[in-house]
Amino acid sequence: MTYPLFMELTVLYRPVGRREYELIEATGFRAFPPRLPEQPIFYPVTNEAYATQIARDWNTKDGGTGYVLRFRVRSEFLRKYPVQTVGSSMHQECWIPAADLEEFNSQIEGAIEPIASFRNSSI
Repeated sequence: MTYPLFMELTVLYRPVGRREYELIEATGFRAFPPRLPEQPIFYPVTNEAYATQIARDWNTKDGGTGYVLRFRVRSEFLRKYPVQTVGSSMHQECWIPAADLEEFNSQIEGAIEPIASFRNSSI
């Protein structure tokens, strides 16, 4: 498939825990791992503040570590997945069916970048 020299990219974020981080790291920060059978969607989020909230407040429970990852996806591909608001206007996600994750991964431009990490310091 040939792409134009200039292609529009959308920046997305993914909050992850330690195990998912290690699986992404094993790909050279190039792809997200397949979903588990009980996970029908992959849901990257549209803004860093929401990703930070999840990584800091949820992924660190029980002594865990939460990470915020940033990556770019070809916008043309992403348009077929409407943004879902799941709380306040800040809580926006793209819902990618698990069956589409391999194709989604092929639409990532460049590396998946770790930009923040959080650890539960109360344990």
